Amino acid sequence: MGVFSYMASHADLFMRACAQHLQLLGVTMIASCALACVLTLACLKFKRLGDAAVELMGAFYSIPSLALFALLIPWTGLGFTTAVIVMVAYNQFMLVRNALEGLRGVDASVLEAARGMGMSEAQVLLTVSLPLAMPAVLAGLRLACVSTVGIATVAAAINAGGLGAVLFSGLRTMNIDKILGGTICCAALALAFDAGLSAAARACEKRLHIEG
Repeated sequence: MGVFSYMASHADLFMRACAQHLQLLGVTMIASCALACVLTLACLKFKRLGDAAVELMGAFYSIPSLALFALLIPWTGLGFTTAVIVMVAYNQFMLVRNALEGLRGVDASVLEAARGMGMSEAQVLLTVSLPLAMPAVLAGLRLACVSTVGIATVAAAINAGGLGAVLFSGLRTMNIDKILGGTICCAALALAFDAGLSAAARACEKRLHIEG
């Protein structure tokens, strides 16, 4: 039986696993973006501390995900919560770093002109800096999404569900079709998010070019 025939005959299994994977991704990205907004604002306010924080996030990102899962299990247990906490922590490096690069890269003369028009710092940030930095922000979001799809697969090792559960089940039974089916679904999800967010970033850059 070919892998696609196997996937068709076990469509319920793969659809359920994809739904669990998307749930993990959705909760993780919402929490990641909320936390990244707070951290980015703090890093903008305290530049030297912000640079050190980004370096610390980069070092944290290099730690294997399974090691972090193992460290958290005694406090948060097996499953969804532990997986989300670890993935949110991982995503901060990509989200905060790219947001800072985009916001700090805005032309100072543009910011001064906005302030000269009587805008408050909050208005300058939301109506001038953020739109100009959006391509960089979207690039960070794209990287975080693709990374989360992969790490969420590993999270099945701590009973978080998703497509990783299909892969690990296939490995235990040496079911090659199951392994390949899970791999194809993971790759398809990653490619879909990568393509969608890349297109959004290009559209944003094109719009900025036209307006500029």
